[in-house]
Amino acid sequence: MEYIEVNLKITPLHPYDELITVDLAALGYESFIATPSGLQSYIPQSNYAADKLAALVQQYNDTECKVTYESLVIPSQNWNASWESNFEAIDVDGKCGVRAPFHIKNPAHQYDIVIEPKMSFGTGHHETTYLMLHSLLGMDLSNKAMLDMGCGTSVLAILAALKNAQSVTAIDNDAWSYENSLENCKLNNCFAIEVKLGDVALIKDKMFNLILANINRNILLADMKHYVTSLQKEGELLISGFFEVDAPALIEVAEKLHLQLKNKLVKNNWCLLHFQK
Repeated sequence: MEYIEVNLKITPLHPYDELITVDLAALGYESFIATPSGLQSYIPQSNYAADKLAALVQQYNDTECKVTYESLVIPSQNWNASWESNFEAIDVDGKCGVRAPFHIKNPAHQYDIVIEPKMSFGTGHHETTYLMLHSLLGMDLSNKAMLDMGCGTSVLAILAALKNAQSVTAIDNDAWSYENSLENCKLNNCFAIEVKLGDVALIKDKMFNLILANINRNILLADMKHYVTSLQKEGELLISGFFEVDAPALIEVAEKLHLQLKNKLVKNNWCLLHFQK
């Protein structure tokens, strides 16, 4: 799978860099890197819409903000080489480490997760994945059926398995993520995780005690009703992949589905919402 890299120059930089990041995330852009003059953003080539990007930029250029941009295709092999060369091990609360096979294990970590660094989203470096890992560390998963929806690398599913979840299902609609998940489950000896390629239709008639969905705002809004249908009574739903400014819209939908907000976490404007049925 190839990605599109979009380099934007933004004047004035603040606060428009954050506003534009929110709007790009709504268009399906998956990762962002701040630059001295603006922003680098990445989206799968199959999801890239030049007309929508141009329209968004024009909206800002019609105000006091001025934005210019250029886009280029990042071949899979080039993305991987860059990603691997910059991949660093991370620490979550001193309890969980996420590292590549070429990193040395930290003996202080209760949970040691090995992730083969590829294009799949979810290594713990992004704020939303970190918030999910942090939340999982504080939960008792014994005897619980857990779903990792939009699993990416399956790092969340792997942590759930290491924390003795009764059953773990990981689903992603991206073939690259599916293959990478299988590889990562094997690396961590988590052979009981059921990895599936597909979308929310795969959970029809399935029930879970815990559902994690680290995706994006639009998909969460569209699919939340399906998550609730597959959630056991008193089950918990953790959603992330969006900015704090999007939280009210998601909370409104959740409350209409009779979910109760238990917790809200924020890291660098990215947000996690924790609900209970």
